[in-house]
Amino acid sequence: MKHDYTNVENIYIICGKTDMRKGIDGLATLIQDSFELDLYGDSIFLFSGRSKDRYKCLYFDGNGFAMLYKRLDNGKLQWPKDEKEVRNLTQQELRWLLEGLSLQQPKAIQRSQASVF
Repeated sequence: MKHDYTNVENIYIICGKTDMRKGIDGLATLIQDSFELDLYGDSIFLFSGRSKDRYKCLYFDGNGFAMLYKRLDNGKLQWPKDEKEVRNLTQQELRWLLEGLSLQQPKAIQRSQASVF
């Protein structure tokens, strides 16, 4: 299965710690019950656990759910800590997060990266 996620309408990050033992059904229930978001829309949902060296990504492709699980060999994610919050990220913020950077970048960095694209 190969899918281009760069055109996904919404990228949601579930802030705080998520129990990484949860599978597709457990994460789907969390999304619907705690945050009342549409699981079946064109959206990616991101989760991370306590150690912040791994994350899960949940996506509905129109036919079923796909779940990506990644464990980093080096470093940790700069995952937001507010457990009651969900954020809608831009593609740029997603790149920063998965590169180990903070979601809040200084304005000078944002301008210089915008000019590259």
